[in-house]
Amino acid sequence: MDDALVFLCASLLPMTLDDADEQHRLPLHHRDPFDRLLAAQAKTNGLIVVSADQAFDLYGVPRIW
Repeated sequence: MDDALVFLCASLLPMTLDDADEQHRLPLHHRDPFDRLLAAQAKTNGLIVVSADQAFDLYGVPRIW
């Protein structure tokens, strides 16, 4: 996996208690818990979600695609 992360110029983002707390507070616009975690991490870390799923827009996180 390390080689893939280097190739993509990416890094892992571990889930934190702040992420879990934010996920718990999010309304259920999206029923997929993993996507809700992505939205929570985007909010708590000031990140952009890369997804075609428009449900992320309902969470007020920046999204491209």
